[in-house]
This record gives sequence, C-alpha cells and structure tokens, in this order.
Amino acid sequence: EAGGGRYAQAERRRQEPDDAAGERRSAAFNALNRNKRSIALDLKMAEAQQVLHRLCSEADVFVEGFRPGVVKRLNCDYDALDRVNSRLVYCSISGYGQDGPYRDLVGHDLNYVSLGGALGLIGPQGGPPTIPYNIIADYAAGGMHAAMGIMAALMSRHRTGLGQLVDISMTDGVAYLLAGITSEFFESGVVPEPGAMTLNGGTPYYSIYECADGKHISIGCIEPWFWANLCRLLGRDDLAPHQHDRDRYPEVFAAFREIFKTRTRDEWWERLSGAEDVAVGKVYALDEMLNDPQLRHRRMVEVVGQIDGEAVRQVGIGPKLSRTPGAVRSLGPVRGEHTEAVLKELGYGLADVASLRESGAIE
Repeated sequence: EAGGGRYAQAERRRQEPDDAAGERRSAAFNALNRNKRSIALDLKMAEAQQVLHRLCSEADVFVEGFRPGVVKRLNCDYDALDRVNSRLVYCSISGYGQDGPYRDLVGHDLNYVSLGGALGLIGPQGGPPTIPYNIIADYAAGGMHAAMGIMAALMSRHRTGLGQLVDISMTDGVAYLLAGITSEFFESGVVPEPGAMTLNGGTPYYSIYECADGKHISIGCIEPWFWANLCRLLGRDDLAPHQHDRDRYPEVFAAFREIFKTRTRDEWWERLSGAEDVAVGKVYALDEMLNDPQLRHRRMVEVVGQIDGEAVRQVGIGPKLSRTPGAVRSLGPVRGEHTEAVLKELGYGLADVASLRESGAIE
C-alpha cells in the first residue's frame, strides 16, 4: 500500500504463506507480478544502497511507494538517483503526494476515495456511501495515472535526453477522475448527491433493476431513441415522453421495478440485448464475468502456466497491440527469487554475493 512505508512492508510479510510451496503458489497466481523479477535488498544498509544505485545506472524507470521522506533516508530519493542516471524517470506513488498538509498522513484506498470526492457520490439516495472494492484509488487513480505520467515523461526524455520526477497522489487521481462531474458542478452550482444524479442511479433510464431471480440488470438508455425502444419493449410506450420529467420519476421507477421482476436477469438480457439499440448489461458476480463469452473471446481469462501440476489462470492483457502484443512470459516470483542472477548481471562475483548475503544486505 503506497501510503504505508515500513508498516506496509511488515504487513505484506506477515500475510505471506509460511511454507515455501504456499509462497510459490501465491506468487504464481498473482497477476500483478507476472513478467517481473524480484531482488530483495535491505536499503537501510549502505551495501544494498550501492546495489540499487548500480541497478538504476542504466534503468529507464524507477517506481517507489513509500511515505514521503522515507526514500531520502534510504538514499534512493530522486536527487540521489538523478545523480546516478540523469535519464531516469522517477515515479513516486503516495496517498496524498510529496507536498501539502497531508503528505505525511498514512492511508488506504478508502481514505483516498473519501477525500478525493468519489465515495460521497457512490451509494443509494439517502443511504450510506457504498465502499468500492479497492479499484478506484489504488488501481485507477494511482496505478493508471502513474503509467500515463511515466509514459509522458519517457516521451519528454526522448526529446530532451533528461528524466524527471513523476509525483502521483492517489487522492489527486481520484479528484482527476471526477473531472466531468466537477465541470458540471462548476457550471451549474448543483452539488451532486449519491443515487440522485443522471449517472449514479437518479434517473430511470440509467439505473439498475432487480429481476425475478434476485439478480440485477443495468439500463443505460441515455439517448432518446434508446429510451423509446426500451419503453416499447417493456410494453410502456406511454412512459417514453417522460424521460426527463423528474416529477414523473417515482411513477416510472415503480413501473420498471415491477416489470423487471417478471423475468430473470438472463431472460431480460436475451430479450433486450437482441433488440435494436437498447443499452443493457447483466450485473455480474466475479465468477460470472470470467465466463462471459465476450471476455473469453477477448482472452481476458488465460491459463498462463502451471505450479506443481496445477493450471494457473490469470486475468488476460487489456491493451491489444497489433505490432507488439503483450504476453505472459513468466509467473510472479517469490521475494528475492532473482537476487543472485541480477547481481551477477550487475558485475558482482560469487564472493561479493556471498558477502552481501552474509551481511543481510540481500535476501
């Protein structure tokens, strides 16, 4: 967790399996670490810092997720590594950024989506906020914004020859993801509320409905012709003129909720998705999503290897590149699995490696 520093490292170690076989299995199924190698350094030791500096001397990108200030104590802050390699793109990911009054606060995804403004918009009208499952701040606001910032810095380096610091705050990223909603607020002055706005469940044409089997279906008929088609297929053409009539919304919601409970979710999907221009989607549980024919066709679930004779399934690769398609070349490593190999590549001899291991600088 990028807000946690030494505490986060202790948490990770405590949660890992105690047995080597269990650790290997956990690493193999971890899609976030595939195609990587692992070198374990104790950066509180000068010898380990020297190894890292040598590793970064020819690197393109360095990413760190400590609390602000920690990397300076470990001699791997931006200024230190910039002296080693002026072409290095250095990315810091933290909860609140490298400056400002909150820079030293600890936090997790839930805290960042709270302060970034997203949590207050998610949930039923008049009810408590609904906590998203750890995907907004960590993965989108943090990880994806970091990736975009790093790519922009690499393009700049291509022109200037110089690297730079990329400062990613997950809280900033959450606020950035709300740019469209914030723009509407600046224009109208209307404070958005959970379950009450156009795109968070406040309108019948963009909402979720329970079906006969207790599962749900999503309706996204923003365009007037989508809405008209939906009303016709539901046998309620009389409701089509009231798409934007908020005074009639209670009536429309009540009618739709009653109608959708007359069929199962999959029956509604077959009926509506096969029709002309109706924006509809099945609300999936995770296991259902992984078996969807479209996602299967797009290879978003793949068998990527084996661990002790067991097939390892992982999520597939999202971006589809025509000339350089992504591939899973290796499963995730256990911590320090490649320490010795990487040190040899950096020019360390067997005696040097043995000395570093004996001192505790490496694992």
